[in-house]
Amino acid sequence: MPKTSRRITVHPLTLREVEVVRVLDLTPGMRRITLAGPQLREFTSANGFAQPAFASTGFDDDIRLAFCYPGHSEPVLPVQLEKGLHFPRDPRPLSRPYTVRRWEPEIGELDVDFVKHGIGVGTTWAYRAEVGDRIHIAGPRTSRALPQDADWLLVAGDDTTIPAIARLLEELPEDAKAQVFIDVATEEDRQPLRELPGVEVTWLVRDGAEARLLNAVRNCGWWAGRPYAWVAGEQATVRDLRRHLVEDRGVPKQDVEFIGYWRRGEVVALETDAAVPDSARTKTPMEKIHDLTELIPPLAIRTAVELGVPELISRGTTAVTDLAAKTDTDERALGKLLRYLRTLDVVTETGPGRYELTSSGEVLTVDFMIELLHPAGVTGREMLGIHGLTESIRTGRAAYSSVTGQTFAEVRAEQAYEDRYLERLAKFQATLAEPIASSDILKGVSHLVLHSGGAGAQAAAFVAAHENLRVTICALPAQADWLRRDLLDTIGDEQQRARVAVLEQSVFEPSPPADAVFVIRAFSNLPDADAAHALRRAAESGGRVLLVEELFDTDDLDEHDGEADLLALTVHGSGLRTAAELDHVIARAGLERRATHTVGWGTNVHELETI
Repeated sequence: MPKTSRRITVHPLTLREVEVVRVLDLTPGMRRITLAGPQLREFTSANGFAQPAFASTGFDDDIRLAFCYPGHSEPVLPVQLEKGLHFPRDPRPLSRPYTVRRWEPEIGELDVDFVKHGIGVGTTWAYRAEVGDRIHIAGPRTSRALPQDADWLLVAGDDTTIPAIARLLEELPEDAKAQVFIDVATEEDRQPLRELPGVEVTWLVRDGAEARLLNAVRNCGWWAGRPYAWVAGEQATVRDLRRHLVEDRGVPKQDVEFIGYWRRGEVVALETDAAVPDSARTKTPMEKIHDLTELIPPLAIRTAVELGVPELISRGTTAVTDLAAKTDTDERALGKLLRYLRTLDVVTETGPGRYELTSSGEVLTVDFMIELLHPAGVTGREMLGIHGLTESIRTGRAAYSSVTGQTFAEVRAEQAYEDRYLERLAKFQATLAEPIASSDILKGVSHLVLHSGGAGAQAAAFVAAHENLRVTICALPAQADWLRRDLLDTIGDEQQRARVAVLEQSVFEPSPPADAVFVIRAFSNLPDADAAHALRRAAESGGRVLLVEELFDTDDLDEHDGEADLLALTVHGSGLRTAAELDHVIARAGLERRATHTVGWGTNVHELETI
């Protein structure tokens, strides 16, 4: 999810059972399923936890529907916790996200529209659904308000985005200005939409031709003022639209919201039912990339990303000769790499010495994947430490410097890298900051000292929710430099921005006097002695000490937690702590837990006091 100017609301994760009460075909290619049931109101789950009423306030909110695996009569479901859901892993729930087209809390009805295209578990369910059928839903996880400070909107999507676009038009104010482009399969797939004097809607009908969305946006009349763009649909088309808006039109990245609803790819149907995907033989492009984890496949893929090969192919450079020239590589050697990538289903050969990306290869043009796989990427550069895993296992210390020639602290001191590192962190802060800001945790706090990699976004949410709160962000010089610049973009209200200060100091220095010191996810890179020392310093402020830290749950082992734990070992010599290990650090600091507050999707905020 990109960092945008849309205010976020985080909802508790709740599993609900609902019933189909109406089925309506809107067009030959779209069916509306209306859902209702008592669990859309406040209710108590089977294991005794009180759950809030269903809420959906954003035009592009989505919920996940849980379906049965082929041949099974009951779905695999997540387990409701007091705060959040637990998802079993073997097998995982078979679920798909769908937009909330309409939510009427007064009558307790929820509409979900399904596009009829290809083979899909959700599509098949919808086109076989009957009144009285029951299904489980979860979400929405978040709702985002309409964009702030935009003079006009640019909205573009295909058939799959009509539910979100239709809801957006229904929720826009009368004086809104927008250009809307919708690409549909046939003339019959057009739907009536709310008309507004300042909104221009352009329907693009494919009739068997290629999608025309990109050309339509490229050739549209560009209005004066600051635009906000919302583009969604097929992943490759969305990627190209975003490139055009950012690179050609100069729209700031934070003002372009882009969502790949689906990707082109081969779906294998069940032999016994041609309308149902065979989950055992069908993998998404992202799953294919994830499976390529051993030695030569991941190294070859990383080499291609480092050279920029997928990006060049996606931009139209397809011949080996041209690719070699643009990447400054040996043509014969690059041909070998491309030939191997073809065996991995990353590229396909369209002619002698010419290649195009497969649906899996398209994933390698996504910014998130490039940052992960490129050795100079924000995540990729940190990931280099894993090459020293053997040394770290033997010594129990960081091996990053022996692999790269510099410590990771020295890498973080490079301003250009720190800027990108903190920008990546900021994108994911709203889902933590908003629940904390809207809880009672900061009640009565007039001055808060904040230690956090995502401090800018968090401070923005805190001062917006608490009009008398001052926040002092403590950060090292390179972090402080970025934070000061980011706060200008993150906090538009000058009065709120005036209540946030940035102080250049580390977590190890005495904390300024404050009502509370908040340390958020700052300890996974610190050994126990250093983490305990930081907590002691925080306690010297004289106020409450609040702590958020990721924990390693040994009773529910997770592959990604294990990866993060090993990476932190090789890069910092530390890792994720278990609950008992965190308790040891807290006690070593001369503190103990006074209370634990659970917010959002199950994040624990520990309130500490001196023993």
